Amino acid sequence: MSHIVITAETGCDIPAAEAAELGIVLVPMHVSLGSRTIDDGELTSAEMLEQCRQLGVLPKTSGCTPGDFQVVFDRIHETDPDAQILHLAYSAVTTCSLESAIAAAQGRGYVTAVDTAHVTIGQGLVVRETSRWVAAHPGATVAEARAFAEDLSSRMRMAFLPGDLGYLRAGGRLSNAAFLGATLLKIKPVVELLEGKLVATKKLRGSMSSASLALVDYLALREEFDPARIVFVKSPGLPDQVRDLVTDHARDLGFQEVEWYETGNVITSHCGPGALGVAFAARG
Repeated sequence: MSHIVITAETGCDIPAAEAAELGIVLVPMHVSLGSRTIDDGELTSAEMLEQCRQLGVLPKTSGCTPGDFQVVFDRIHETDPDAQILHLAYSAVTTCSLESAIAAAQGRGYVTAVDTAHVTIGQGLVVRETSRWVAAHPGATVAEARAFAEDLSSRMRMAFLPGDLGYLRAGGRLSNAAFLGATLLKIKPVVELLEGKLVATKKLRGSMSSASLALVDYLALREEFDPARIVFVKSPGLPDQVRDLVTDHARDLGFQEVEWYETGNVITSHCGPGALGVAFAARG
């Protein structure tokens, strides 16, 4: 009987150890530090930021190439010829990775690719929950697993507070550039994933602590959420005090599980140091 193997880009920010435990195969995205290009995860994000500081450059990112996917797809197929691969992709609006996966899938009828329309922990939560669903439904078809992932993706809510807007400016990832002068006014923009795009939607003032609490409220209180799980991600430099405050606040709001992740090299390259992200599912 065939079974399903889930793949995703490293930009989903699932740690390699957790991915291995869940049977998820990660495909490396890439970061350029001056003249040097590394695979996402080759350095810790703190090490990457320090190298950028020493070089006097900002990191630049690139998505997975068709060759990256061909290597992974072929390795899975050679190891397990009966496996069906379900690739749950990083938002296609923001990178070429889905296009590369589709190109690599040509002639490989065992590969199905889906645009999650999310990045970092939003994508990661879709990937992890789909992996758990597949494990709980060993007889499921790829079409059924795809339908589960697409439904969850449509209900996923994700936003973040960038730590340094210079990183978003350098990466060109923010669709409404009017927010890029916000640092001059000491405004912290909320950046949301809307239809796969990074869009600045709200202006928050005050300290990072107060803005972080406001971020959670802004996202969680406008519709009914699934209380099972809320996931946070932080880049190097976010104070522990902020982590403790938002953890307690999320529990007060009724979330049962509160999970924390660290941004990888690609996501840190976009949000900068000291950033905070949050993701959860709206109730179905």
